[in-house]
Amino acid sequence: MILHIDMDAFFAAVEQRDNPALKNKPVIVSGNSKRSVVSTASYEARKFGIRSAMPVFQAMQKCDHLIIVPANIKKYKADSKKIMEILSGFSPLVEPVSIDEAYVDITGCERLFGSPQEIACAIKKRIYTQLFLTSSVGIAPIKFLAKIASDMNKPDGLTIITKYQVKDFICNLPIQKVQGIGKSTMKQMDYLQIKTLGDITKYDIDILNRKFGKMGPRLLALANGIDPSKVKPDHTRKSISSETTLSKDVFDFEEVKYVILDRAQTVGKDLRQKKLVCENVFIKLKFSDFSQITRSRKLDTLICSSSAIFNEALDLYKKIRLKKKIRLIGIGVTGLKDKDTPVQMQLIQNHDRQKIQWESVDKAVDSILKKFGNHIVKKASLNQLCQSNHRRRNHMKNKTQVKVNIKGRVQGVYYRAETKKTADRFGVKGYVKNLSNGSVEAVFQGDQKIVTQMIEWCHQGPSAANVEHVQVEKTKTLSNFETFDIRY
Repeated sequence: MILHIDMDAFFAAVEQRDNPALKNKPVIVSGNSKRSVVSTASYEARKFGIRSAMPVFQAMQKCDHLIIVPANIKKYKADSKKIMEILSGFSPLVEPVSIDEAYVDITGCERLFGSPQEIACAIKKRIYTQLFLTSSVGIAPIKFLAKIASDMNKPDGLTIITKYQVKDFICNLPIQKVQGIGKSTMKQMDYLQIKTLGDITKYDIDILNRKFGKMGPRLLALANGIDPSKVKPDHTRKSISSETTLSKDVFDFEEVKYVILDRAQTVGKDLRQKKLVCENVFIKLKFSDFSQITRSRKLDTLICSSSAIFNEALDLYKKIRLKKKIRLIGIGVTGLKDKDTPVQMQLIQNHDRQKIQWESVDKAVDSILKKFGNHIVKKASLNQLCQSNHRRRNHMKNKTQVKVNIKGRVQGVYYRAETKKTADRFGVKGYVKNLSNGSVEAVFQGDQKIVTQMIEWCHQGPSAANVEHVQVEKTKTLSNFETFDIRY
């Protein structure tokens, strides 16, 4: 039998345990910025519809007395290590899946610790006794069902599916509960009228292959209660990544470049600490409307250098045609292998010497950071980009934005077209539009001197217009204008 354990609202539960004032309160673990996303929500917070990966500002709208606690990954890792040690006391076959969940093969452990139910209860009790944290456990003959079972009676749940119950359980299991079934796959399921995993058996393998590709044979196997996956104690990570939600949506290339370089440094350092190399690099972008894309590339050679990861990620970014501002940037690597993995020699050596030099520099820097702290050494190009962004922000300090109301014989296509033409000539951003009361509203954003010139132009207006009154109001905040537009 396979046991799957999943800690209940792990990060939030740790914070509630360590701070009694948070007990029975709606708590989320996240960054402090309203642009951050929820990492973990306590069960009290979930009652308000708050969930992981939800933007913090949405979570705050759902619960006005929500408590936001910054993440303490070091503390969570320490507790996770203790949990894995407890599991190892019941079976040598423990496969950690993430910081708060793991598979345990308890086959043959009955003589030492009792029935599967008794083993699960003993594990849950020991974790709670030592760490004061609750967990949910699922037990089944196969890994696939054990994971689903652990999610059925949260929090502090225990669900067992015996080999005699597998067939009926699969027949009634909603198809969307199967891992890997997303929105696009669900469209195909709806078309084929597949409501449960058991419905998959109504179709032969050829149809499943055409509709679901590589997933087809796996779906059929799972529908027949077959999952050959074993619990692997030496389970290695499949990817390493680092992402950040930006303080504001950006479109500027230099700002994006700075973030890509910074994330590449983090990913490269993590790779080298784990003595791994990678053969794939990917970039993830989430846009202002919360849509997202990923782009990846398979490399000709294995790398662990931060510079190499940065160059590959930046090249991927340059090939993306941006139409929207970016909210989040992530960099990652896959195809991880031990750094001593033998590789086939190439007839033409491409930048091997440069690659070795950069890896040596990175390793030397890693040693310095480990000894003296993470901020003692910084890549020169990061400083240059930071200074460039600082200069750009200083320039933004001279920017101003005003709302102008113009009255007179000013409504019509001609006046708006001339306003846009003049604004474009001055390099001013904003908009112009007609109002229902017969006046025209314009917003001008730009350097203070140029905006003043634009206001002076409004007083005069184009030759065919008759301006009677101009009212100017300075706005408190700067809007995110890209151009000057005519609005309708």
